[in-house]
Amino acid sequence: MTTQTVTAARSGTFHLGADLRVHRLGFGAMRITGEGVWGPPRDRKEAIAVLRRAVELDVNLIDTAESYGPHVSEELIAEALYPYPRGLVIATKGGFDRPGPGKWEPNARPERLREEVEGSLRRLRLQRIDLYQLHRIDPAVPEERQFETLLQFQREGKIRHIGLSEASVEQIERARRFFPVASVQNRYNLTDRTWEPVLDYCQRENIGFIPWFPLQTGKLATSGGALAQIAKKHAATPAQIALAWLLRRSSVMLPIPGTSRVKHLEEDVAAAGIELSEEEYEALAG
Repeated sequence: MTTQTVTAARSGTFHLGADLRVHRLGFGAMRITGEGVWGPPRDRKEAIAVLRRAVELDVNLIDTAESYGPHVSEELIAEALYPYPRGLVIATKGGFDRPGPGKWEPNARPERLREEVEGSLRRLRLQRIDLYQLHRIDPAVPEERQFETLLQFQREGKIRHIGLSEASVEQIERARRFFPVASVQNRYNLTDRTWEPVLDYCQRENIGFIPWFPLQTGKLATSGGALAQIAKKHAATPAQIALAWLLRRSSVMLPIPGTSRVKHLEEDVAAAGIELSEEEYEALAG
């Protein structure tokens, strides 16, 4: 298959929060930072090119976070894309402290969340963030304080819609007592479906489900396995088939594969043009 003519528009659309129309295949901007998600990228010019090429390929959902770098990912997005094209949705997150490369510490104290949301607005050069997600529910802070703080940001006009990450069905339901939950970003891929009940809940409630680490294929990609055979049939890579499977799995699924290379970006987006048969889908579903 070719990568020149397939764009993210082929992945279909979903309305985040009922009013933000996005193509279902987005871009995750974590990998445009340095090793350990820390500091600047090794190739800044290529990182900028990746972001610009993503928009050229009709990607209109870019997912980032204050903690990516920290700050680096948001700064690069603004450098590459501001003034933003109409219809581009930039989702960012708060709720993690970064003491060093590869280190992540939950921190959703209200004062810290305010520092983060205001910093994200400044770095992204936005008046309002379309989708702001709580990176983790902090077990050291009462849930209601975290939810009340996010609701306050929404009332102040700093954020439009609110999402959660790594949240259970019970946590989502408790959050919905404070505000409509527009998205849930949990780890999910072909080989790790721990959060299947959350995906099913999001499907029923029409909540966007943003799977992080979407390209993990594990032993499924071994030579002679179903994934390898299906990829060969479609003249595609195992990663492309994994994305195609996710897109077929649910109409609320919004994969955000990330990369720091234009070539890999184009391969990921080309997955939007792959149509799996029912037999192929079931073979991978196991």
